[in-house]
Amino acid sequence: MIGNNMKLLRKRFSKSQDEISKELGLNRSTYSGYENAVAQPGIEIITRICDYYNITADILLRNDFNSYKEKDWQNLKHSWKTTAKGSGLRILSAQVSEKNEELIEMIPAKAKAGYAAGYSDPEFIKDLPTISLPFLSKNRKHRTFPISGDSMPPVSDGSFVVGEFIEDWTSISSGTPCIVVTRDDGIVFKVLDNNLESDKSFTLSSTNTFYEPYSVGLKDIIEVWRFRCYISMELPSIQLEESQIADALQQIQNSLFRIENKS
Repeated sequence: MIGNNMKLLRKRFSKSQDEISKELGLNRSTYSGYENAVAQPGIEIITRICDYYNITADILLRNDFNSYKEKDWQNLKHSWKTTAKGSGLRILSAQVSEKNEELIEMIPAKAKAGYAAGYSDPEFIKDLPTISLPFLSKNRKHRTFPISGDSMPPVSDGSFVVGEFIEDWTSISSGTPCIVVTRDDGIVFKVLDNNLESDKSFTLSSTNTFYEPYSVGLKDIIEVWRFRCYISMELPSIQLEESQIADALQQIQNSLFRIENKS
């Protein structure tokens, strides 16, 4: 049944065997063998197939697509929204105070690399230090992340960015600065453009235009946190416009003129 389901999926999405096999990192004959039930795909290939079509393995393995009506295909086509809206299972471990209030965990720089693996592990989360920021809403979940590099000025290298947990990713407006936890790159702080409806992805951009924007697919994202504030030990440098510099020089000249007239 899985081979036939793969064939019906491919045809429904108007893809050729060449296109799908390249996307899955297979040669065409191997992929064709799966569709024709000459061989059975392993769990890794099944996972790749499901990621490509944004469906769960349960749908692919348990359903017979021969019995699907148009309504069923439409539901399948939009099943990605279940993930994007957080309607499915999305684990968020958190620390709470003695008053049962959620605390703001701070991810130390040394724990940054392990966050993508330990984000859902209560043991990992409970060992994190916490901070108090009373000006933030107690009705929202917040977390603080370390930022490295120079891609997001005025936030400087070594700063900590405080994010508000976003459960429904479809609600993110383009141009929103967010902390994004990805499977490959871990924690990144970028400005997001929402392309979920068109190609199930976000475009991530830096405020430093030296860095090129890049795209991250829905399936590669673990968590998204909306930027709320940042903590830094450095005072951001201020660059004056030419008109401001001219005004400042004029003020200095006026001051010198007054001093000379008094002497």
